[in-house]
Amino acid sequence: MAALQQLAKRYREQLNVKIIGVTGSNGKTTTKDLINSIAETTFRVHKTPGNLNSQIGLPLTILGISEQDEVAVLEMGMSERGQIEKLADIARPDIGVITMIGTSHLSTLGSREEIAKAKLEIAKGIKAKGLFIYNGDEPLLKDPMLLKGIRPLTFGEGTENDIVLSSLHTDSEGTHFTVGGENVTYRVPLTGKHNALNALAAIAVGKELGIPEKCIQRGLRNARITEMRMQKIPSERGFTIINDAWNASPQSVQAAIQTFEEMPCKGRKFIVLGDMLELGDDEVKYHQEVAHYFSSGNNAFLYTYGHLAHHISLAATSLLPVGQVKHFSTKSELTKELQKELGPADMVLVKGSRGMKMEEVVEKLMEETKQ
Repeated sequence: MAALQQLAKRYREQLNVKIIGVTGSNGKTTTKDLINSIAETTFRVHKTPGNLNSQIGLPLTILGISEQDEVAVLEMGMSERGQIEKLADIARPDIGVITMIGTSHLSTLGSREEIAKAKLEIAKGIKAKGLFIYNGDEPLLKDPMLLKGIRPLTFGEGTENDIVLSSLHTDSEGTHFTVGGENVTYRVPLTGKHNALNALAAIAVGKELGIPEKCIQRGLRNARITEMRMQKIPSERGFTIINDAWNASPQSVQAAIQTFEEMPCKGRKFIVLGDMLELGDDEVKYHQEVAHYFSSGNNAFLYTYGHLAHHISLAATSLLPVGQVKHFSTKSELTKELQKELGPADMVLVKGSRGMKMEEVVEKLMEETKQ
């Protein structure tokens, strides 16, 4: 691994390419995809394939950059302190992005403060006079000591940010929004405020690269997102699956539920949740709190799978109508119940941590509808 990293670092030094590094607790893959979609309207772009964002994945991605590429969008993942600093030292990004700070990896880092410090390591690798784009609504990211020699740019909902989200609304085509102070409407083929915020970071990158406004709009509008991120899948029986099974944390589950609740639906809604992993000593509490993410009067059916997700259903039993909360000990039982209940106009959201492999529920549902 050390040899691979050294090869990648030296190769990066020889490349005449603009590097954008993207990290964050949630949303880094989606933000990477949005940046790529904007950048490729104007430049030849190379991006991290899938989730090849580790201590091995990032060097492999860099070694895949050709001499003809003009921009590279690199996703950076981590599970402990020091890893982002190492990746940033290899990649030496011209632009660094932090999407947000959540509670993933609490089991190894211990607190959101430590998670923020781990993510902020990206700033140490940004080139002199480079741009550091981060979520200005997160107080844990405001550390001026890390900004020496680089330019900060913030995005978020707060009016004190450099790029402010405004006029947000969702329809069948995705999410429409404007940026404060601009008479321009953007659309992304994704639902949810969190994805609009990811788009703000991508817009900031596009502007830094000098990409024309119309190209930024077109890039967002035509974005192709990596699978299992609020992926909309129509079934042959008429119901719709929202596959968000790549990973889960308290923040991403809350965002997914809120977004799912806002989606137009002529039938019933089913929310299927698996365990959220790597949450440390308070993992039970975090699962119990998920029950309170549902808005008052919510009529969705809640199905859970996993020993930790069981705490979600137990807490939700007193909050949701009788009969609308069920827990399952196997994916087979869960899938059979969904097959029995789902009607032509219904929608089902499937989400859980990577280790739960909740996409197997999606795959089984799709297989059954084709039989």
